Amino acid sequence: MLKKFVYLFLIVAGTSMLTGCGNSSNNKSDNSSDELISADSLSSEAPLKLSEEVISDVIQNISSPVEMASLIKSTGVSFSQKILNDPDNVDKYNTSFKRALNLGVFAADLGYINIFDKNSIVISYLVAVKDLAEGIKVGQFFDFASLKRLATNNNNLDSLMEISVSSFNKMDSYLREQNRSNVSSLIVTGTWIEGLYITGSVIEQTNNRELIDRLAEQKDIVNILLIILENYKHDPNFAELSEQLQALKDLYGKVKITTEFGEPKKMEVNGSLIIVQDEISHVEITPEQVKAIVNQIKKIREYIVS
Repeated sequence: MLKKFVYLFLIVAGTSMLTGCGNSSNNKSDNSSDELISADSLSSEAPLKLSEEVISDVIQNISSPVEMASLIKSTGVSFSQKILNDPDNVDKYNTSFKRALNLGVFAADLGYINIFDKNSIVISYLVAVKDLAEGIKVGQFFDFASLKRLATNNNNLDSLMEISVSSFNKMDSYLREQNRSNVSSLIVTGTWIEGLYITGSVIEQTNNRELIDRLAEQKDIVNILLIILENYKHDPNFAELSEQLQALKDLYGKVKITTEFGEPKKMEVNGSLIIVQDEISHVEITPEQVKAIVNQIKKIREYIVS
């Protein structure tokens, strides 16, 4: 359940960052509906427009919550709800900045929950997503009553996917029209950090080499996300988040990754034949570097969910 739902969330949020730039007020700790209609109390003015190539690189290289959760499950580690954000925390996210970030966090949590088939807690996380989406004025594009009903029945997976695709397509169009690329960047960042936080928690338990390599391979992503977030650093909230990501980038700077190119492979995608370059990454990362990176991810995640 909801596997594609969560991955689509990440993709749509990422592509929404291609929108142009607009103007709005500075970030405020205010729940007024009127102030949330345009840019949801976030300043969306940015000096640069981000190219489609940059955003495409993020989408293609960032690990989806479902992919990471599936890899975590393969290690044999038990499911732990304790490492996830608590749905009861939603009420304290009373700024647009925190709502957008934690909408991404809960999207990643849903990926982890559903890989482990924990149907009993899916609803509470869907409700959290609903509340946060409504808080940043995109909840109108989600039929949460239907999602809630379908999420508890594996036989309705196809219908759930269809509704999810439609919902995110509508949200994407709306965000483009409203020039709210800043909101999208926060959703993607929240999803990415939460995925790494869960991965880091499992690494501390298992010292799994495949998870460590996947963690290390996020080196390029932090560089790109930092460029995106710094585009809005005139906003104090973005500036603080960027500062914490810069510390993570500095730690990743000590990680060495080399790429070996193999023979091109033929693949069929939507009825068309494409050529895909096979790549193998070789990671050089010490246990001390892993620990430092995981600790910084924890720090960033604490800032996001607090």
